[in-house]
Amino acid sequence: MNETVREKMILQSKCGIRPGVAFDFSKEHILSSVDNSLKRLKTNYLDVLLLHRPDALAEPEEVADAFQILYESGKVRHFGVSNQNPMQIQLLQKYVKQPLVANQLQFSITNANMITQGLHVNMLDEGAINRDGSVLDFCRLHDITIQPWSPFQYGFFEGVFLGNEKFTKLNAKIDELAAKYEVSNTTVVMAWLLRHPAKMQPVTGTMNINRLKDCIKATEINLSREEWYEIYLAAGNILP
Repeated sequence: MNETVREKMILQSKCGIRPGVAFDFSKEHILSSVDNSLKRLKTNYLDVLLLHRPDALAEPEEVADAFQILYESGKVRHFGVSNQNPMQIQLLQKYVKQPLVANQLQFSITNANMITQGLHVNMLDEGAINRDGSVLDFCRLHDITIQPWSPFQYGFFEGVFLGNEKFTKLNAKIDELAAKYEVSNTTVVMAWLLRHPAKMQPVTGTMNINRLKDCIKATEINLSREEWYEIYLAAGNILP
């Protein structure tokens, strides 16, 4: 890859999931995964490496050892995690010398537990259940960028909510705002995520150039507080 072009890019990869084995945060697997990623990407370094989901058998000292080798060799510049809660991150950070800069978490308008449990503090309803250890606030406190994955999905890979008859009220509100701002419904969904003050970096999950342009256009839109909450409520979320 051309060096000038490479320096204008941020390349991020993940490791830790082994098909047929489950999860593997061993030093050997982390190091070999990075070497394989570098080969496939035809580059000599990654800007960011994430540990993909928690490994129940992970030894943080071993992870730290692998990270140090990758950092000192120049193969990886920054490190992060995915789908990890505050305690898991703190355990890793106790041994890892480099700051963990990112955490990929499932988050969308319809999968908004990170938001809901923060709004339903001290309540006895379903929304008050803290399922992630207040990971949203934790990441903000520790300058860890949240990267929402499946921003257009509902459930656990059950499908896309855009244009889905299961979410007529939500789509009506999204389409209304899309017409107001003269953008696509994809842009409105992305703008909803970007409106949150955590300054998240959504994982678009697309290779379609036009859809990617729609996602990028969301950076030009700043939904009002009222519009943001209207979308939240239209998805069936409840304010206490």
